[in-house]
Amino acid sequence: MALAEAKADAIISRLQTVDHFKDVHSTLLITADTVVVYEGIIREKPSSKEEARQFIKDYSGGHASVVGSVVVTNLKTGTRKGGWDMAEVYFHDIPDDVIDSLVEEGIMLNVAGGLMLEHPLTLPFVDTVVGTADSIMGLPKILTEKLIQEAL
Repeated sequence: MALAEAKADAIISRLQTVDHFKDVHSTLLITADTVVVYEGIIREKPSSKEEARQFIKDYSGGHASVVGSVVVTNLKTGTRKGGWDMAEVYFHDIPDDVIDSLVEEGIMLNVAGGLMLEHPLTLPFVDTVVGTADSIMGLPKILTEKLIQEAL
């Protein structure tokens, strides 16, 4: 949750320098971050194609957890509420040619853990998802709605 909080702090500091808070009427700032946890190790975005390839190979025939944090800040009151959500993803074996195609496309370098379930090449190899799709995609709706209500 620390990165979602840091994102909120950075945005708020920029807004304060240009005096955006004069007439704020319950404006909410929502920030979020997602990581993938594999065998107890937190994975951010892969730093190279080689790392992305290894990440995806690791998931093949196994599973990973997707952990998303959300922070909602009420800019008028300063109230800040945060929380996290987790989903588990179990994979069938992913063929090397599919892994190569995903890596060469480059999009896996832009997502936490090199993991994009909704990608047409990835989706056929997803066995089971324990949790919600929106949690895996980075903004858990139920958690976000709860935090919005608390921040208001």
